[in-house]
Amino acid sequence: MIVVLDTNVLVSGFLNAHGKPGQIIDLLYENRFQIAYDDRILGEYEDILARPKFGFDPSKARDLINHIELTGKLIEAELFPNLSLQDPDDLPFAEVFITAKAQALVTGNSRHFTSLVEKRWLIYSPAQFLNQFFSVTHNLPL
Repeated sequence: MIVVLDTNVLVSGFLNAHGKPGQIIDLLYENRFQIAYDDRILGEYEDILARPKFGFDPSKARDLINHIELTGKLIEAELFPNLSLQDPDDLPFAEVFITAKAQALVTGNSRHFTSLVEKRWLIYSPAQFLNQFFSVTHNLPL
């Protein structure tokens, strides 16, 4: 399964390893799905996870980035300049999602992707993603 993860899912997963986003990171490390990304997304992951205000362990952040590069799917995203999103910084995630034909885009801010939801594309919160794809097979606490 190919998935696009919004940066806020990774940040939330690092902040609370036992929450839903943390469980998604665990599944990523177990190679239960593959992240689709491009250079813009990877750069954002690196930038945000390195911000001093979060205080994340740099080696854990680097390990996650390395895992994504090793196991993820690097996409040459088609550009969609007419795609209307609430936050233009989310455009790379939408473009990679569409180009990769991913099964899900997981975000803590689904309202930022309203135009995709209106097209019935699969935008999930972390909890929805886990419930839809992993609640039975992974025995996650819900």
